[in-house]
Amino acid sequence: MDREQNKFTKTEKSWILYDWANSVYATNIMAVIFPIYFGNVCAAAGADNLVLWSYGTSAATFLVAVLAPILGSLADHKGHKKKLFSACMILGVLFTLMNAFTDDYRMLLVGYVISHIGFSGSCLFYDAFLTDVTTRERMDRVSAWGYAMGYIGGSTIPFVLSIVILLVLGMENPLAFKLIIVLTSVWWLLFSIPFLKNVRQIHYVEAKRNLLRSTFHNLWTTAKDIFTHKRVLLFILAYFFYIDGVNTIISISTSYGTKLGLDNISMILALLVTQIVAVPFSILFGRLAERVGSINLLCGAVCVYFCITAVGFFMGFNIEQNPGDDSALTLSLVLFWCMAFLVGTVQGGIQALSRSYFGKLIPPDRSNEYFGFFDIFGKFAAVIGPLLVGLFTQFTGRDSIGVISLAILFLIGGAILFSGRTTLFAGEKK
Repeated sequence: MDREQNKFTKTEKSWILYDWANSVYATNIMAVIFPIYFGNVCAAAGADNLVLWSYGTSAATFLVAVLAPILGSLADHKGHKKKLFSACMILGVLFTLMNAFTDDYRMLLVGYVISHIGFSGSCLFYDAFLTDVTTRERMDRVSAWGYAMGYIGGSTIPFVLSIVILLVLGMENPLAFKLIIVLTSVWWLLFSIPFLKNVRQIHYVEAKRNLLRSTFHNLWTTAKDIFTHKRVLLFILAYFFYIDGVNTIISISTSYGTKLGLDNISMILALLVTQIVAVPFSILFGRLAERVGSINLLCGAVCVYFCITAVGFFMGFNIEQNPGDDSALTLSLVLFWCMAFLVGTVQGGIQALSRSYFGKLIPPDRSNEYFGFFDIFGKFAAVIGPLLVGLFTQFTGRDSIGVISLAILFLIGGAILFSGRTTLFAGEKK
């Protein structure tokens, strides 16, 4: 009986599979392959890839942050959630594919920014569908398996194929990167089909007035509810800071390594380790949440991320103090591998539990509105992280200082979680 209850439903499986579908974008475009390609193109044009990449990421996340609550409120009305999800997903796929047909770093940056908007928008609606596809009791498990399958999808087939393409055609061959961009687009679109076929909006609100007025009325109501709901507000404030650091580390890691002169293949293999390690640890986080609580696990994950920023700092500091020293490069590469492993242990868990814990706190029929605000806090925070890295790097001339600035975000987020853990635990027992 228990085994039957533990089996995922067709709807849950289809929802989980979208993590498998979109993870290839997060891996190949946001984190590993495309940043290297963009760095190569920028270097040939005499442009600073780290600064441009940081500002481009900030621009994309800012636009999504501004639109997220409005689109979220609109999506809570009957029949709109799936349409908005589909539009964002297709936008992301098309502009990702566009980057396979240009060699201009400015057009590559535009394609990245717009595809990033489509990707982030689809993830907003995808997260909000969690309340439609499963029960409150199963949310931690379903959410964790989503991230676990995402890491399998991002690390096994498409990511390994991408590495093979680079090894066969050469790390400096633009054709290799263009083929990987095409592979990413096709993979994302193909494995989105089960979600489009099987996931339905179950919880919704009816428009009691015209749709536009109803959207903004509900948006205002939700905003007031969030600021009077102590558990929701406290958690969102903590999330604002720590998820900023998490997303910034994901987005700048290879750009940082490239700027320091680390070997590209070694960096890619290290980040492959991140994806593989993240699979069992994501599932483990989902199981441990039932025993020790999501808040305890989130506090622990934030502490690990603080250590990761320290490793990243010493990696860059070592090279800055010993320019041109092969032993310094070797040590920094070892530190990069250590950092990649540490990220793998907590990256999926902190994202999955943040999503499911928030899902437990909110009313299901207004999930998009709440997740819209959840997203705006995360996205506005994500403007700050890359901006901090870009500004500190630009004004100090030291990449290591830019990276260590992210420790501030984990300190603040962790302090809020720890100081408010009694109130937040009540949200788990609700």
